[in-house]
Amino acid sequence: MRHLWRPDDRASSRYHYVPIPGSEFRVELDYDRSAGVIDLGLFDAAGRFHGYSGGARDSFTVTSDWATPGYLPGPVDGAVLFLGLHRIPPSGLLCSLSVGAPVVEPTPPAPPVPPRPPRRADVPEGWHVGDLHAHTVHSDGVLTVDELAALAVSAGLDFLAVTDHNTVSHHALLGPASRRYGVTLIPGQEVTTDLGHANAFGDIGWVDFRRPPDMWAPTGLLSINHPLAADYAWRHPLRTRPALAEIWHSGWWDRTWSAPLAWLLAWSRDTVPIGGSDFHRPSDDRLGHPTTWVRAESPSGPDILAGLEAGRTAISESPDGPLLLRSDDGLLALGADGLLLTDFTGQRRPVRGDRFEARAPDGVAWLEDHRTQVMAIG
Repeated sequence: MRHLWRPDDRASSRYHYVPIPGSEFRVELDYDRSAGVIDLGLFDAAGRFHGYSGGARDSFTVTSDWATPGYLPGPVDGAVLFLGLHRIPPSGLLCSLSVGAPVVEPTPPAPPVPPRPPRRADVPEGWHVGDLHAHTVHSDGVLTVDELAALAVSAGLDFLAVTDHNTVSHHALLGPASRRYGVTLIPGQEVTTDLGHANAFGDIGWVDFRRPPDMWAPTGLLSINHPLAADYAWRHPLRTRPALAEIWHSGWWDRTWSAPLAWLLAWSRDTVPIGGSDFHRPSDDRLGHPTTWVRAESPSGPDILAGLEAGRTAISESPDGPLLLRSDDGLLALGADGLLLTDFTGQRRPVRGDRFEARAPDGVAWLEDHRTQVMAIG
């Protein structure tokens, strides 16, 4: 099947649906990727989700017991191909679609369990170190779930949220990988649209990104992702603001830029700031940079999510970087000698020594250096 998608098609509807034959198949989509982008997904005749790969793939296979990462195994009753017209040039985008026999690909072997670095000695008990934004081959990452879990152990993380785009196909693999590598892998999904992204945490089932954001995760924990990112900054209207916001993201590469903190102040002082590396591949990203710390009863998934919901968080540039922890009694700055303790009132207090205690201000505080570069948030 060949079809020329035009800008008018995108203007009429961002999403289009094409019924395809069979219950097990391989789908191949061909178009000029230098000219535009078409997102790819799969539903059945009843509208149930069966997989999504966005613009990361142009082909996928589904069989009764295997599926391309991003898709769910099992026969599909009345398959309907989802096409998201993300970028369509003025001249149109010619698309060729074919459906054929399934092609099953081998599963890479799980890597060995690596050694874990020693736990940071200056951090009080009850604080757990992790990363709340990472991707695998189930969306646009390059590592398998097992490979990502092994990397998390090497980075010294206690927990990691695996947040592939608009899919939950990775969720079934998280429990076995958690047990194999001794790290908590939290089920997540990055709900991804043209108007912004949000992480939905927890085993809450697939979240329909086509619906309004107020309906995305009524039973889960939602975080606004990279609200001031380049072409995917948050622009959705919301009746109810989520509790969490990913203030510190890998895109905040110049931390003398104060816009993320200004956004946090404008959004609400009740918003809980978190951080995430948005890890995709080792060549470009560093897992755990930035690092989110959570005070919780244990590093288990439910306890970490409870700590996040309660706002018991801190963010550092790395697991070993300067750290600002909040408790009922005040603030504790660790490894921050010579930095400045700062808050939204503009007050700056010099930090003396590697363990520095101070009264907590009303609202978020952070550590900055002499150039006003943010080094930690607490």
